Amino acid sequence: MEQAKVNAAVAEAQLAAEQAASNYIKEHGEDWYCGFAWVTVYEKGSTKMGRALKKVGFKPAYGGGLQMWNPSGHGTQSMSVKEAGACAAARVLTERLGVKAYAGSRAD
Repeated sequence: MEQAKVNAAVAEAQLAAEQAASNYIKEHGEDWYCGFAWVTVYEKGSTKMGRALKKVGFKPAYGGGLQMWNPSGHGTQSMSVKEAGACAAARVLTERLGVKAYAGSRAD
């Protein structure tokens, strides 16, 4: 996998996540439910794709694969806002890179 393609896909995913988080806040506001959200890509870190993802900020995930926490970069504590961003990022990564990317979350 070409590093430039991964860089572009991750940048697009982060932009989509930022937009989704902003749209969620405009529609629903920031709810009181605090938590975290991330994107998991089920790819080994030793593959070409895995090494490329690690270069743009993905970290090894406890349950396998690679994760990027809070892809929207939004500073809110609202889990719903962060979930909206993570879902958008996962969709873009799946479409652009052809990988299995999933959004995950947990309450704080």
